[in-house]
Amino acid sequence: MYIRKKDIVVVISGADKGRRGRVLQVYPKTNRVLVEGVNMIRRHTRPNRRNQSGGIVEKEAPIHISNVMPWCEDKRRPSKIVMKRLEDGTRIRVWKISGEAVD
Repeated sequence: MYIRKKDIVVVISGADKGRRGRVLQVYPKTNRVLVEGVNMIRRHTRPNRRNQSGGIVEKEAPIHISNVMPWCEDKRRPSKIVMKRLEDGTRIRVWKISGEAVD
């Protein structure tokens, strides 16, 4: 998985197509990511210690990684990320459209 926590991604398919957001969490076992403000669901909750009043809570649900694409701020468009091995043997993430390092 080339997408990591705190990356900016854009949704490329589904109901939230075109929306951008920051990755809050990555679930590699299920190939899903949690994106801020995308795929919002309503959860009916009972009153408890954390939420005294209960009621309907809106929160993000995970979205499949194939439905998002990393957003390159330099080119202002989505781009794939590829891994590149440096001369000293370390691997870095690189934007495919520009060839610059992601981190």
